Amino acid sequence: MDWIEKMNAAITYIEQHITEALHTDDIAEIAGCSSYHFQRMFAYMTGVPLSEYIRRRRMSLAVVDLKNADMKIIDVALKYGYNSPTAFNRAFQSVHGIAPSLVKLDGASVKSYAPLSFQLVVKGVESLDFRIEAKEAFRVVGTSIPLFGDFEEMNEPVEQMWQLAEENGTIKLLEGLMEKESEGLLEVMMPDDKTESWHYLISVETNAPIEEPLEEYRIDAYTWAIFSYEGKTIEETQVLGKRVISEWLPTSGYEYDNGPDISVHVKDGVERVILEYWLPIKKRGNSEGEYYDRF
Repeated sequence: MDWIEKMNAAITYIEQHITEALHTDDIAEIAGCSSYHFQRMFAYMTGVPLSEYIRRRRMSLAVVDLKNADMKIIDVALKYGYNSPTAFNRAFQSVHGIAPSLVKLDGASVKSYAPLSFQLVVKGVESLDFRIEAKEAFRVVGTSIPLFGDFEEMNEPVEQMWQLAEENGTIKLLEGLMEKESEGLLEVMMPDDKTESWHYLISVETNAPIEEPLEEYRIDAYTWAIFSYEGKTIEETQVLGKRVISEWLPTSGYEYDNGPDISVHVKDGVERVILEYWLPIKKRGNSEGEYYDRF
């Protein structure tokens, strides 16, 4: 089963369990990847976070129940996992723009979101510059924050973290620890499947000793697809990531390995410039491994 089929199998699983509690880990397991990588691929390919897609599907089905079934609003709310009419009303209005009590009125306008289906679309008019490189395990040192929720909701805390690291001298400290042959600051996104959260790390590769509050991690040996580009914003990085996931990965002969994503940052005057995006990959069919250890 190729990864497009796996993604469609995950969508089928969502549909079959749409009235039950859905857990990202279970959905990601069907797709054959970590929770983090599934959410990232899903958001890149569809343009919406996974949680929003599930909410839209539930609220689309709720309209059918409210219009055609002899069900009370509270019964429909409970069917789709909402324990109170208030929470259900809020979710319903966020999708349809009207309260559920108005659905049966003549002329009531609502939305319908059909189940997704992933297909391979051939693109590639613009080239992607990349190389495949196997790297031995290496040590990184830096500062991190935990991130929770959907991938698309992480931009603001990440930007705030970079601003704080510039202001409090952390960036300057890390640059002083950086190995001479290092390519720049490393932005490392490490999934933690045990807690369904992420460690977002601003770091450098170094063998130098450190003191608190800096943290150190070992990035295990991986094969990386390394994409060269030049961007200055998170949005530009996301555009590249979407192209890599939707255009390059399906026909590359590789799949996402269960490791961190890494971006290489350098200074251009006073601005940060992102020069490379590293995607952990493996030949299709290879088993997954661990990807980092906290020292």
